[in-house]
Amino acid sequence: MNKDRVGFIGLGNMGGRMARRLVDAGIAVLGYDTDAARAAAAGAEAASTIGDVVGGADVVLLSLPDSKVVEAVVEGAGGLLENCRPGQIVVDLSTAAASSTVRLNARFAAAGVRYVDAGISGGAAAAEKGALTLMVGGDAGAIEALDWVFAPISAKVVTMGGSGAGHVTKLLNNFLNAVSLAATAEVMVAGKKAGLDLHRLLDVINSSSGVNFASLKRFPFIVDGDYLEGGLTSKLMTKDVVLYVDMVRELGVASLNAAGPAACFGLATALGYGDQISNRVVDAIGDVSGGVRLNGVSTKE
Repeated sequence: MNKDRVGFIGLGNMGGRMARRLVDAGIAVLGYDTDAARAAAAGAEAASTIGDVVGGADVVLLSLPDSKVVEAVVEGAGGLLENCRPGQIVVDLSTAAASSTVRLNARFAAAGVRYVDAGISGGAAAAEKGALTLMVGGDAGAIEALDWVFAPISAKVVTMGGSGAGHVTKLLNNFLNAVSLAATAEVMVAGKKAGLDLHRLLDVINSSSGVNFASLKRFPFIVDGDYLEGGLTSKLMTKDVVLYVDMVRELGVASLNAAGPAACFGLATALGYGDQISNRVVDAIGDVSGGVRLNGVSTKE
């Protein structure tokens, strides 16, 4: 296996940052994105087609919005299955439906290609630092062979099981992320309207039973006007919640807590925040609560 070069399809917010980490580690990246300028921004060599990427690297990474796009890239005309060769490894870093992943894994296996699903967590900041957590499913030998690829982009790699296990884990984690972000946003708007000092409110929450990732890592910045731009958008957060609900329905698990985040990030999208970082959900809740902004006066005062 050529360890000097990888292929990378999808060079957006997360893919571009991961590709840059690989380039900075001395690994040549042959990249493809519908926006051709993104390859240069990531320090990658631009490929003209998906087929060129597959033909130019033994390991191909995918970082795409959802399963529909992954399926189009894999199964569509000029896609991976048309161009792959036995012995290659394809790594899907997307947030995708596990049922789709398992089906694609079978198709790749028939072509002699190993397909690894590797959900990522940590956001844009962790991607820039090479400190992502990877939750990985698939062939154990393929995962072991990817150490040199995972090392520059991650601080932690956890093997979760067979095909689809990484994407299952990612959806479980993302659902908790959605719940905690939406609920903390609501609490912070309520705290603002009640006249509380928000830094002191966070100090209490973060040393009490309400502590969560959003209260620890996001809102200390948001209350000062820094929304930590560049991460998961409200549209993508909504997509992840829907994927979670679909998955637990297939598993026969009652989903009793999905309505809250679905409503919150759906509201954010409806109010025009859909393509902005999901942290802006606090502004959407503020909009329908009298024009509240955590940092500054009400937008309706």
